[in-house]
Amino acid sequence: MLESEFKHYPLNLVEPSFKSPLTDLIIELDHLRKKKLSGSTHSLVFFQLKHIFHTLESIGSARIEGNNTTIAEYIETKLEQQQKTNVPPSIKEIQNIEETMAFIEEHIRDYPINRLFVSEIHKRVVDGLLPPPAGEGDHTPGEYRKKNVIIAKSAHRPPESVKIDDYMNELFEFINNHDGAKYSLLKTAIAHHRFVWIHPFTNGNGRTVRLFTYAMLVKLGFNVDVGRILNPTAVFCSSRENYYTYLSQADTATDEGILSWCEYMLRGLKDEIEKIDKLLDYEFLKKEILLPTIDYSIERQYITDIESKVLKQAIQKQVIQASDLKDIFKGKMDAEVSRQIKKLIDKKMLQPEKEKTRKYVIRFDNNYLLRGIIKTLGEKKFLPIKENA
Repeated sequence: MLESEFKHYPLNLVEPSFKSPLTDLIIELDHLRKKKLSGSTHSLVFFQLKHIFHTLESIGSARIEGNNTTIAEYIETKLEQQQKTNVPPSIKEIQNIEETMAFIEEHIRDYPINRLFVSEIHKRVVDGLLPPPAGEGDHTPGEYRKKNVIIAKSAHRPPESVKIDDYMNELFEFINNHDGAKYSLLKTAIAHHRFVWIHPFTNGNGRTVRLFTYAMLVKLGFNVDVGRILNPTAVFCSSRENYYTYLSQADTATDEGILSWCEYMLRGLKDEIEKIDKLLDYEFLKKEILLPTIDYSIERQYITDIESKVLKQAIQKQVIQASDLKDIFKGKMDAEVSRQIKKLIDKKMLQPEKEKTRKYVIRFDNNYLLRGIIKTLGEKKFLPIKENA
């Protein structure tokens, strides 16, 4: 067993050398941040995918902490639309993360990242969960811990509880100080480790720090409301072992250890952004994800032959109207075609492109298609969690 002890070290910007691979990563990520996103995928389709990835990220973040809920199990709870009073704690934990991501997106541009904001994140993360040892909640949601702790299997002992205020204030000053745009990503990686190093809350620190990092990235301009799916937890949850190994290297407080952690985090972020941005190419999305999803769904008899034909037409054209379905409903009156479209809207397989319009876009967050799209995304290695849905 590792003997842990607290060792103070100052919070500083550790700079990589100009020739370092980390410098290249920072330059490439800054280019991705500023790059104007454009693509052929319809925004309504793209944002459905964004919501799916946020769900998967929430599962992944809980997984790092030992939650064993599978993708399939969590997706089924979404499809069943369980009442919150009936939700098992393992599912509630994931729902909290997902809902907190939505909270961050809504408020991060209007508020600074400070104690109030981070405390609110923590409150939401542990909401409705029993505190240890019975669950993954906290006796004092949103409040810094009042006792000293030891992290299992770690050589690092977090600072004493009486020092948390000072260390967290130092961290907030560090991230909000205007050091120049070239340091922003480096500061995000350093701040993630420092938060874990401080371990400010009694429980829920891991889930909170990953959402804290998400907030920092969105604030930096990796916008999620203009077309980019940002999935930073995929960097960490694809290998829980690597995550903790690189954090441990940063715990050594050496420049090499901290820079190694920064390179690990930023390389994973770059790879994930480049991978998911491929979904902006509609030809790729159509061929590799959407059409195989329809094939899977009809093979499992989740949808009918007629429904599959209408949905494939919607996929081929992205936006359809009644006149695009004449070949499918030969000899049918316009009123009957409209009734068929309404049935698909009621089943959440189609949605109007705009309010009060008669043009429609595919919708796949439903009982009939969601399982198939998760499975297909997994087969194409887009999921942050290595398992079959």
